[in-house]
Amino acid sequence: MDRITALAAFVRTVELGSQAAASEDLGLSRAMVGRHIHQLEDRLGVRLLNRTTRKQSLTEAGLAFFEKCASILDQLSEAERVASELQAEPRGTLRVNGPMSFGSTHLASALAAYCERHPQVRIDLVLNDRQVDLVEEGYDVAIRIARLTDSSLIARRLAPIRIVLCASPDYLSRNGTPRTPPELAGHNCLLYTYSPTPLDWTLIGPDGVETTIRVSGSLSANNGDALVAAAVAGQGIVRQPTFIVGDALRDGRLVTVLPDHALPQPSAYAVYPHARNLSPKVRSFVDFLAGHFRGVPPWDVGLDEASASR
Repeated sequence: MDRITALAAFVRTVELGSQAAASEDLGLSRAMVGRHIHQLEDRLGVRLLNRTTRKQSLTEAGLAFFEKCASILDQLSEAERVASELQAEPRGTLRVNGPMSFGSTHLASALAAYCERHPQVRIDLVLNDRQVDLVEEGYDVAIRIARLTDSSLIARRLAPIRIVLCASPDYLSRNGTPRTPPELAGHNCLLYTYSPTPLDWTLIGPDGVETTIRVSGSLSANNGDALVAAAVAGQGIVRQPTFIVGDALRDGRLVTVLPDHALPQPSAYAVYPHARNLSPKVRSFVDFLAGHFRGVPPWDVGLDEASASR
């Protein structure tokens, strides 16, 4: 028995409501559709359909079997589509959304390398730090820096993102260096307004215990680069990812604060609306980014050595 054809005969009979409709859809005779279903039942040793001359209905076993079979056939169709698209040349306009700082410092160079590899793809890149609605705003892919929760979007992890607290040596010499998380409450903290918790900073101690401190400060902004510039100028303590503060840490303009404490770490993700019928341009782009950022992220290379030397 051709098991895939038998599964298709059963699934289409259930979905279309009759063996006659399934036979027309599959290009098989009605007798052959019936034979496939009977052979399935014999093989399983259970009745799948209750049939009369006028109607049919699923048995309890048939319902459970149908749900699994439908999923298997969907996965098979997806596998066939993926294999066929490997031969398709990515082309057309790819609309990409990304965060401002990460987009200008790291995503832009990756896009240039992708375009060299796929010259028939034109990229329309929009950078902002708000979370866009991909479907409503017409984006094919978005790059998000987040700890993703359940979503209807498909996400592929690209790289870990390391968050640190840091300040300029000048600020710390004037205001003292915090030695414990509660001491942050007495400092001028520079606040990123798009953070899910701009005023509540959570730190994880060497013993794994989490402490959340309510902070305040004289400056809040919706752009990380602006906050880092203020920190370098001696305005306060900033909580930002190393892809923004890395260079300032390496050359000593900033130093880490509470280096023995960790902060909750997000990741960089490529997110897109659908896994099925994914176009070659989207699939190739996401695959390219995953390869481009594999391993130690470029923004973290040499960072620990630079911190240890001071």
